Amino acid sequence: MKKMFALLLASVMILSACGNNAANNGGADTGGEAPDTSKITIWAWDPNFNIKAMNLAKEAYAADHPDVTVDIIENAQNDIVQKLNTGLSSGTTKGLPNIVLIEDYRAQSFLQAYPDAFYPLTDSFKAADFADYKIGPTSVDGKNYGLPFDSGVTGLYVRTDYLEQAGYKMEDLQDITWDEYIEIGKAVKEKTGKDWISLDPNDMGILRVMIQSAGSWYLAEDGKAANLEGNEALKEAFETYKKMMEANIVKIHADWSQYVANYNSGDVASVPTGNWFTPSITAAADQSGKWAIAPLPKLSKNAESVHASSLGGSSWYVLNVDGKEKAAEFLGATLGSNVDLYQKLITDVGAIGTYKPAAEGDAYKAPNEFFGGQNIVADFAKWTAEIPNVNYGMHTYAVEDIIVVEMQNYLNGKAIDQVLADAQKQADAQIK
Repeated sequence: MKKMFALLLASVMILSACGNNAANNGGADTGGEAPDTSKITIWAWDPNFNIKAMNLAKEAYAADHPDVTVDIIENAQNDIVQKLNTGLSSGTTKGLPNIVLIEDYRAQSFLQAYPDAFYPLTDSFKAADFADYKIGPTSVDGKNYGLPFDSGVTGLYVRTDYLEQAGYKMEDLQDITWDEYIEIGKAVKEKTGKDWISLDPNDMGILRVMIQSAGSWYLAEDGKAANLEGNEALKEAFETYKKMMEANIVKIHADWSQYVANYNSGDVASVPTGNWFTPSITAAADQSGKWAIAPLPKLSKNAESVHASSLGGSSWYVLNVDGKEKAAEFLGATLGSNVDLYQKLITDVGAIGTYKPAAEGDAYKAPNEFFGGQNIVADFAKWTAEIPNVNYGMHTYAVEDIIVVEMQNYLNGKAIDQVLADAQKQADAQIK
């Protein structure tokens, strides 16, 4: 661990020492010529969501800035992470873009490991205009480095026909705990034979959802030290997960395609997840009118838990290279302030942003016929404002790798307090 820390420290020192030289290299090899700052290069993943959204921003910007070329390049998220780490750890930004999309869970690991690599955006947009929970992960020492993008706000998607067969209505799901959610799931399983939720044993996203609803995380408030042993919200989340498994209401999936298929096939009746799952639900056109979305259940024992949380979500960052001012201006003029653009994100992409003034637009108020005429965007926007702000820190996924293993130990009979104590020891040893 000491060797790894030394290497990381050395990488940061090299980057700091080479900062000016790296910035002069820009995002491409110019062959000694002045870099072209009228061109903005952007890296993102998912052509049907993030890239489609950025293309709308590009169109909006072009109306008043026809002389600026915006080049959007698709990369898989893991490839972006690898390329950024490789380039920044070498002390050069050569070949890197002007703007890059980074998942909120990973943001602090980049911002803190490479403190001079990103251009501050504090003066490019008003942070107060965005959901509070997005500002923490995208900022360091009071400076905003990320322009908040999509909301990972969660909701409880439910097959209303299955629910009614079990004797319940959506009104019964408006203010429930996870324990009550499980009891309703048992009734649905008994009456319909359908499972209540689909889970991947190697993905603990459901735990992240539960603990953030209580303002807690795998890491302490400083985002550095592990916060597992004695974490009451996490303990209850573990216990809730086990209750789901023992209630025989869970259908297991191993990958994304199986996950979506479990719902599109009608085999599973509810899914507590991020709003970005809406396109996957609506892909089953024959189920139109049979779904609705309730607020997220909250933890039973934790008084801090609310009916709102997040899962996923990303933000846009400007690298400290030539053209950074133009790139920051582009973000500020589009996703940082354009209310009309956010309406198009809803209608054309299905992307719910975290820009609060946009919630007053017509697209946010329109009913969705697939969900029985429910105004789902307005509901998600309301829940977005209620999401507790937590510090995801630098080690979310490293800690979760430990959690995945310890969860299986817990399901196999290991005592919960011992599970969390052992997970704490492993995390302490790994992230120091």
